[in-house]
Amino acid sequence: MDYMRGKGYEPVDFGTFSEESCDYPDYAHPAAEAVEKGECAFGIGLCGSGNGISMTLNKHQGIRAALCWLPELAELAKRHNAANFLTLPARFISDETARANVDAYLNADFEGGRHLRRIEKIPLSGF
Repeated sequence: MDYMRGKGYEPVDFGTFSEESCDYPDYAHPAAEAVEKGECAFGIGLCGSGNGISMTLNKHQGIRAALCWLPELAELAKRHNAANFLTLPARFISDETARANVDAYLNADFEGGRHLRRIEKIPLSGF
């Protein structure tokens, strides 16, 4: 959160607020809804492997969550897939790598073109 504030963003924290075991869908669904409604421009989510939160987020028709563990993946997720949610595998990457992924994601722009045609085919209800 402090890292994002330092970059000039005002992040919304959907939790968790403790280190106790929790159920990631309880936090992922409200975050996804905020992005879908335009209340948040994009999201960044973490869980141990990144898989559970990605699966949960991608149940929402308006979400394109991308699990990224390398900055190159984060950049391509935005450039080619218009990812509106970056997910990170917290147990498997360092804080430094997490920040590098966030930077790559934030600095990339969607390229459109042939990629737009492809992402329009992802949701069942249209893009």
